[in-house]
Amino acid sequence: MNVNTNTILKSLMETYPDSTVFKKAEIVSIANSLGFKKSDYSPLTSTDNRTDVRGQYDLSAVIIPMRESNTMAKTSPTVVGMQSIVNEEKTFASVDPTFVPWGAYSDVVKVVKSEMFYPIYVSGLSGNGKTFMVEQACAKEGREFIRVQINPETDEDDLIGGFRLINGETVFSKGPVLKAMENGAILLLDEIDRATNKIMCLQGILEGKPVLVKKTGEVVTPSSGFNVIATANTKGKGSDDGRFTAASIIDDAFLERFTISIDQAFPSVSVEKKIVNNHMKKFGEVDTDFADNLVGWADIIRKTFYDDGVDEVISTRRLCHIAQTFSIFKDKMKSIDLCISRFDDDTKAAFLDLYSKVDAGIETITDEDYYVETD
Repeated sequence: MNVNTNTILKSLMETYPDSTVFKKAEIVSIANSLGFKKSDYSPLTSTDNRTDVRGQYDLSAVIIPMRESNTMAKTSPTVVGMQSIVNEEKTFASVDPTFVPWGAYSDVVKVVKSEMFYPIYVSGLSGNGKTFMVEQACAKEGREFIRVQINPETDEDDLIGGFRLINGETVFSKGPVLKAMENGAILLLDEIDRATNKIMCLQGILEGKPVLVKKTGEVVTPSSGFNVIATANTKGKGSDDGRFTAASIIDDAFLERFTISIDQAFPSVSVEKKIVNNHMKKFGEVDTDFADNLVGWADIIRKTFYDDGVDEVISTRRLCHIAQTFSIFKDKMKSIDLCISRFDDDTKAAFLDLYSKVDAGIETITDEDYYVETD
């Protein structure tokens, strides 16, 4: 039974807690309310579940074991009566028309579609589409997607959950990790190399097995479809060149629990041209020559960066920012200038000079006329 069918079944159990036999109309109504299709509820209305009464289906074979499993979890005497709550809202990524499939995208889609527990560690330079790729893979497969932004302050309370005072009562509020486990969702741990050793609380969860919540004594069993994908700028060994000063060294035992690792580079020139043109279309200012020049300019800079000729690099995200800025100011050089102003003066000047050579029809603007309207 796939994760969507399982979700429909759980909703049926919650809506009709005393029933194991359902009319087809009831099953279809629940499925439609959750946004699922016929293929998601059809396993519940198969001939194997059909009763002697026309249009009714006996689901006791799957409901009874699930109910027994839910009642088997025992709590210790010290936490009996402790209420646990969880945010019931489901989050799904939307298909983004600017996205262009490339790199490891097809592999990530296959993993997401398999609904298998198969942890993935994705590393690569900032702004090359790691998070966007995972998000769009989940959007394509209609999978629930929970993103957690990791930082040096992230701890067990943020991830697993903690006690909260609600309406005068102390309750245990389940965190995004437990929510993803129970919902059979894809959990994205974004920028995991910004974490401290506090993320070791996820060690057991990365094995895909039931986890004891020590604060309540509850045992949480991952539902079908649950998976963990982590993104990072480094491979968990820190940043030797100082580009990512907040990147930490991740415990090797933790890294070992990821089934595969993907090292994502920047897209090819042809793919990146499609990406930039899509963003220009999004912002209503399409200039294919400008897009081609931007991508060629960025490619030269990256090759120089890889040869240790410069200390900075132009990311795909930066090119998309330039496309957006161009839609506002209608000025190519000003758009580039604004979007690379975070670099030091020498680097910025060198990059602007390089672009003026790539696009020989444009001269580098001066400080005097930078913010001045010209005819």
